[in-house]
Amino acid sequence: MKLVIVLMLTALPLFCYAGSGCELIEYLIDKTIDPTESKSQLIADFQQFIPGPITANALGNFKQCFLNQSNDTLSNVALMMDTIYNSPQCASY
Repeated sequence: MKLVIVLMLTALPLFCYAGSGCELIEYLIDKTIDPTESKSQLIADFQQFIPGPITANALGNFKQCFLNQSNDTLSNVALMMDTIYNSPQCASY
């Protein structure tokens, strides 16, 4: 499961190439890896982007994956995302 999460998070910077704006993605990732943020609060924060209950359930399950991780793992994910966003490939966007 950790491998799936890592692969999914490493694919997120591809949105930078599409010009969709990394700030929103960074905000979503920060909220997702924040252990103090509940699943229901995350869903409420991003309700405008959720087309239906299936997507809301998927987002809740995705958040639960992070809630099950240790604080060390969460800080490593945050460090990885900072490294990706500050990379030369994504920094220009």
